[in-house]
Amino acid sequence: MEKKIEKLLKLLQEDATLTAQQLSVMLDLSEEEVAAAVRRLEKDGVIKGYRALINWERTESHRASALIELRVTPKKDSGFDELAARVKAFPEVESVYLMSGGYDLAVIVTASTMSEIAMFVAKRLAPIDGVLSTATHFILTKYKEGSVDFTSEDEEFDERGSNLCD
Repeated sequence: MEKKIEKLLKLLQEDATLTAQQLSVMLDLSEEEVAAAVRRLEKDGVIKGYRALINWERTESHRASALIELRVTPKKDSGFDELAARVKAFPEVESVYLMSGGYDLAVIVTASTMSEIAMFVAKRLAPIDGVLSTATHFILTKYKEGSVDFTSEDEEFDERGSNLCD
């Protein structure tokens, strides 16, 4: 059953809109077994939520995103957890990851403009006690997130049907 649970999780990660009926066929389980497994995975905190992946470049909304590297001094009793908790509480912050390598925390932020992100870093993120340095990398184009290709519909064709990108 463990292999089927892993496959169930992968299927839901790729497409969370799959119904219990569709999943039951793919996994060779009953709908009731699938529904029970999903409820248990949600209750156990394995499945943390469901969301739509939006290609914001195709909307009228103005959005800017950035990956911010933080070098920090971990707190004596709580390590990186206390700093990560403070950072993730900001509404601009979409993700926070503890990293190995040249910096400690990777933070993904979103705002209306690049200058709003710059002000967020300067006025709210950098002054946090324990933050030693920041490096902001603005995200210019999203090509892929998870298993979703954000560029597949963007190819241009001339009137003869040949791909202009080749």
